[in-house]
Amino acid sequence: MDFTFNAYAIFLIACGCTTILLAYYIFRRGGDTVKWFSMMMLSNAIWSIAYGFELASTTLYQMKFFINIEYVGIATLPLNWFIFCLNFCGKECWYKKPINLTSILIFPSLTILMVWTNSFHHLHYKNLSVNNDGPFPMVAIDTGPWYLIFTIYFYLLLAAGCYLIFIKFKSSDPIYRKQNYSIIIAAFIPWAANVSYLLGFRPLGYIDITPFAFIMTTFLTLIGIYRFKLFDIIPIAREKVLELMQDGFFILDQKNRIIDYNKSTKQYINIGKEVNLVGAAIEDVLPDQPKLFERIRERNTGKVEISLLKDGHKLYLEAETLFLNDSKINSDFSIIKLQDLTNLKKEANRVKDQANELEKLNQLKDRIFSIIAHDLRGPLVNLSEVLKMITNDQITIEEFKDISPTLSKDIIYTTDLLENILHWSRSQLKGFGIKKEFFDLRNLIINEINYHLPAASLKDIEIIHDVFPGEMVYADILMIQIVMRNIINNAIKFCNKDSQIHITAVYQKEGNMLICIKDDGIGIQKDVIDKLFSEENISTRGTLNEKGTGLGLVVCKDFVRRNDGEITVTSVEGQGAKFCITLPTSKKQELN
Repeated sequence: MDFTFNAYAIFLIACGCTTILLAYYIFRRGGDTVKWFSMMMLSNAIWSIAYGFELASTTLYQMKFFINIEYVGIATLPLNWFIFCLNFCGKECWYKKPINLTSILIFPSLTILMVWTNSFHHLHYKNLSVNNDGPFPMVAIDTGPWYLIFTIYFYLLLAAGCYLIFIKFKSSDPIYRKQNYSIIIAAFIPWAANVSYLLGFRPLGYIDITPFAFIMTTFLTLIGIYRFKLFDIIPIAREKVLELMQDGFFILDQKNRIIDYNKSTKQYINIGKEVNLVGAAIEDVLPDQPKLFERIRERNTGKVEISLLKDGHKLYLEAETLFLNDSKINSDFSIIKLQDLTNLKKEANRVKDQANELEKLNQLKDRIFSIIAHDLRGPLVNLSEVLKMITNDQITIEEFKDISPTLSKDIIYTTDLLENILHWSRSQLKGFGIKKEFFDLRNLIINEINYHLPAASLKDIEIIHDVFPGEMVYADILMIQIVMRNIINNAIKFCNKDSQIHITAVYQKEGNMLICIKDDGIGIQKDVIDKLFSEENISTRGTLNEKGTGLGLVVCKDFVRRNDGEITVTSVEGQGAKFCITLPTSKKQELN
């Protein structure tokens, strides 16, 4: 081959070789985006080197040979540019579809084939000839129809890539805009050069300045690599990382306006997924967070706990404030990182509730053991000693008959105590299930009066009721029976001989039944009334020295409450006491 090297040829060949080295360097940096950019540079290098040798050639045959090599770079350059732009903008899934990839590959393949076989059909070049009018021989081109088709394809891919970069530029974080500036400027230089070539602006009449422009693009990119870290932190890599993170991120400008955020933030706020938050004030997006806003104003790095309402549910979040201190471009930017603590809070509350429940169970255990040790053990020990004395003939039958009333009281007391301990402990342990139903209140009260007649007759106490037949309530009949039994038993216990106990039941406007048990006994001291329904063990002996368990009214309060009712007491010391219970008469009153 015969070459006559000139300044244009030497410049193109030298720059092309440099571009190959730069492409190899960039390719080794890894990542799809980086590799596609290096492939675009390789296409440019092939075009530049081959075009340099074309300008140094002296024969048409030699020029055609290098034109064929040039088109390996020319045909693939717009393709590699477009794929690079897709990767840079996070749209790489588009070309991974077979039909899309085929559609953009077919034109480069056909173009190379058309150029290499042009002598048979002349569809790409109608005619190629050598022009010797200039300082060195150059090829004169007469274009064919396929040349026009490929030019349209070339510009479409170039324009599509620029459009993607421009859209990316508009929505990008200002931190990355200098990177995007360098890419857009680099992209428009060869485009403008090729347009001027097609419009007839050609140095020495025939030189195509497009490869020279692509060389300029290469060196602008080189500046971007070292000046703006173009491929060290490419925006798409940053976006992929942020979008994959479960934590939410807001980036704010100096006026506390949102300039960037990731998708995870929208799971914490009442804003539609399609709404763009860029430009919104952080105070509007995260309302009523004075502690967080104070940290941002004072530029204090740290964490603060906040709460937000999302679709009616309360979310607990940890907001961490960070401030970028780069004196060049990042000094005015703030970052808010949001981490969801809701599940941790729920778990902490659950553990706390369990701890409280265990504490209550321990208190219940201690209470039961205390009652057993002090109140239950005594009567049983007395009974055991008496039975032992009878067995050993230490007391006579007559003596036993004398102490039998006392033993009988102890047994009744012990039975009542065990029954109340059982009911109370089952209630506290949530083992007492509620089975609500409609039942006749009069029948229940009559049954309880009959149950207490033997105890009442010992003190000549008259129990009178004023409850009409068919007065229905909606509650657990067993629980209400236990409540009535305890209150009537207390009334008998604290009444003197020849007293009366009145039981009434009347409907209320609210749809409840008001049941009152009134006695004319000794009444209750005021300081005792305040503690009557507490879990503090309050046991007072009756008018005939009857013992109390101290648990009965605690059980009553719990059972009435669990049946959506209320229990109250009024008393004047020396004039008796009045216990009133309200119970629902229909299901609509049910709350549990």
